[in-house]
Amino acid sequence: MVMDLTPSSSVKLSDGHFMPVLGLGTYAPETVSKSLAEEATEMAIDIGYRHIDSAHLYMNEEEIGRAIHKKIASGTVKREDLFCTSKLWSTFLRPELVQTGLEMTLKKLQLSYLDLYLIHFPGGLKPGKELIPMDTQGNAIFDRVDICATWEILEKCKDAGLVKSIGVSNFNHRQIEKILHKPGLKYKPVCNQVECHPYLNQHKLLEFCKSNDIILTAFAALGSDARKDWVTKNKPPLLEDPVIKAIAGKHMRTSAQVALRYQLQRGVVVLAKSFNEKRIKENFQVFDFQLSPEDMNKLDSLNRNIRYLEDLLFAQHPDYPFNDDY
Repeated sequence: MVMDLTPSSSVKLSDGHFMPVLGLGTYAPETVSKSLAEEATEMAIDIGYRHIDSAHLYMNEEEIGRAIHKKIASGTVKREDLFCTSKLWSTFLRPELVQTGLEMTLKKLQLSYLDLYLIHFPGGLKPGKELIPMDTQGNAIFDRVDICATWEILEKCKDAGLVKSIGVSNFNHRQIEKILHKPGLKYKPVCNQVECHPYLNQHKLLEFCKSNDIILTAFAALGSDARKDWVTKNKPPLLEDPVIKAIAGKHMRTSAQVALRYQLQRGVVVLAKSFNEKRIKENFQVFDFQLSPEDMNKLDSLNRNIRYLEDLLFAQHPDYPFNDDY
């Protein structure tokens, strides 16, 4: 995947569909105006992004849907040019709710099908209107679900044409194996979307996924700003790392471009999240330079198993995925 990477490069998924190697991430905290997601999506499509990643949890699917609809209506792109991903949130993991969750997302995005639909997190939450239902003590109310039963409904949604490909997010290798070993499995997960960057390079999980023909997709590939309210505190800022900055200087690139290119050369599909036009453009300019083997080794050596997004509300959940080594 190294020598011939171009802005139109895609990876072939195990079910035969193709996913662009670079996508726009659209998550933002509640303090950020939802309209920015709409503007960023429009800008990204104009710049050349064809992979848009969203989720019910992000609460901005309607804005992203409007942006996509505008760009299709204006003739900038056709629907088949775009690769649209969304995710099934934890309050919809019960089998009888899976298709409801998917259809809600399709309606908000103004789409008749998704290119990829992921189980957002392996742990269930009590169904209801709240994103994270809480008890009177302020604890999340967990729901034990059979993830294989959830998966069976996703397989039916794929057969019904509501989604082209299905996968998972934030799953560890044990949880993926549970699906892979499910009796009567019809479609295996095509990808696992996880936090991944030089401080958390997910080497073991990447090798496991490759060995099972599962694509690893990286979110938080640029680290995350520890000042933000959803980020675990006291974590060093990735893009200020002197090794990354030195490699960026050598190539006359930004630290963000180096962090993104690192993933592409590892065979990882990478999401770049920004609502800033300058950075959205810069993040797309990662196809006309190449990191050397020495650069890659230096970046590999930065791994510290630092996780910016630990989802601590789920830490006591029986299905919390991050206690495992990978």
